[in-house]
Amino acid sequence: MRELSLNNCKLDGRYNIQGQLGLGSYAEIYVARDTLASPQSPHSQVVIKALNVFLQNDLDIDLERTLVENFQNEAIALDRVRHPNIISRLGHGTARDLRGTVFHYLVLEYLSGGDLANLCRRERLSLKQALFFLEQTCAGLGHAHQSGIIHRDIKPQNLLLTKDHETVKIADFGVARFSHADSPITRVGTNVFAPPEHSPMISQTAGTVTVTELTPASDIYSLAKTAYILITGESPRYFANQPINELPFAFRQEDCANDLLRILNKATQNDPKERFQNVNDFWQDLAKLYKFTETSQIITQINPRNETPQPHVSRGYTPIAPQKPRFNTSRDIKLQNLPKLENPALVIRLDDYQKNNLPLNADNQKPLAQSRNGNLQSVNKEEEKISDLSGDAPKRNRSFLKRLATLAVLLMFLAGSLFITNNYLRGKGILPQFSNLFASQEALALRDINLRPDPSTKNQPVGLVSKDSRLQILNTNDNWYEVKIIEHGRPKDNENWVERGWISTKTKSGDDTVKISR
Repeated sequence: MRELSLNNCKLDGRYNIQGQLGLGSYAEIYVARDTLASPQSPHSQVVIKALNVFLQNDLDIDLERTLVENFQNEAIALDRVRHPNIISRLGHGTARDLRGTVFHYLVLEYLSGGDLANLCRRERLSLKQALFFLEQTCAGLGHAHQSGIIHRDIKPQNLLLTKDHETVKIADFGVARFSHADSPITRVGTNVFAPPEHSPMISQTAGTVTVTELTPASDIYSLAKTAYILITGESPRYFANQPINELPFAFRQEDCANDLLRILNKATQNDPKERFQNVNDFWQDLAKLYKFTETSQIITQINPRNETPQPHVSRGYTPIAPQKPRFNTSRDIKLQNLPKLENPALVIRLDDYQKNNLPLNADNQKPLAQSRNGNLQSVNKEEEKISDLSGDAPKRNRSFLKRLATLAVLLMFLAGSLFITNNYLRGKGILPQFSNLFASQEALALRDINLRPDPSTKNQPVGLVSKDSRLQILNTNDNWYEVKIIEHGRPKDNENWVERGWISTKTKSGDDTVKISR
């Protein structure tokens, strides 16, 4: 088993990894600070779910491809079922950890209130509280079912809370399945909560069982086992893979006990066809338990609002999903062809590329390197040659090139305008005329000329340009040239005289002192 090396680093030049929240069979969960988000934003802290296909030692290319596809399907499922009571995906990416291991990751919203399993261990929920949380769960789960997604792992640990404990969100769609799928259903879920049709405990074969259809009744089974914990405060471990036929002894004297047992027993039948067939039907029966809460004097009949479970919207929710990811296996990414970097301690974003016209959708960004002491530094040009794997330029690059071309046209227009204005003003005599001299031009001295240290007669000469000397013009300043003597017209009178300095191009009478070679 080889975990990713991500602690105390900056991922993608944006996410400061603060610590690991959990470790699964093929994924690692981290909490991170989004440096681009405002500290007051509800998404200033995020969850990084990193796919690590190297956590198991028996990895082969087929298994890796399955894991990558499942990871991508989780992102697709989250976007399809986007809802106030389902955890939201905020982004995605592909990067390398500090050891150079390539991995894909999802950015999810961070819910600091913990999960319902921990809440139930710390305190006993009132019936009203339990129904409040269950209504939100039913709202989110019902929306998922309407969108064609079966969660397959509903349990208190996957029901997360906001910091104020006012909003519940369903998490972990890693084993979610499209309800129209006709392939064999793998056995997944937690033994206590999983229905018999895909419970790992019942598996007697290679881990799969063919079923005619995967329906919402599977999730309703798991939701009923979850409701057992929330309302009674006890785990349904004695009813693993069988219907709930009794309640905890301490709860049997409650007023709602008989009605609750009837609802839970129907929802946990072994035959999916004998259960509630949709979440709304399950909630309509469950909502009748409100009459046993402390508000029973006010609620004398089912409130129309409760006939359909209502969502609870927390701050920061948006129905708009980010760009759809397209992940690839390490073979597709061609790891063996990536350039070998001098500094192995890198957390960088791989540039976009295309493989058989299947683009790896990731925001194109300059890689960042992190040294062993945690300081960020830019990766040099040689290390950025990862982009050579690219096929067609990504859309973001094309957009950048368009903006660059527009800027170039504007600069050319501005330069042309300045050139025309300059010529007009010079033609009118408003601006002085300057010779078009360049350092490569040469001149011939027409008479002896004093060589001075600067373009002024205030300083003493530092040399002499004799008549017929060949000069190279280095610079100009009004009627002064900075020159270098290429060939003397006659032997030097003083060996200490310098070979480079400034000369005046006009005598006091106005005659030229040099002749420019054109």
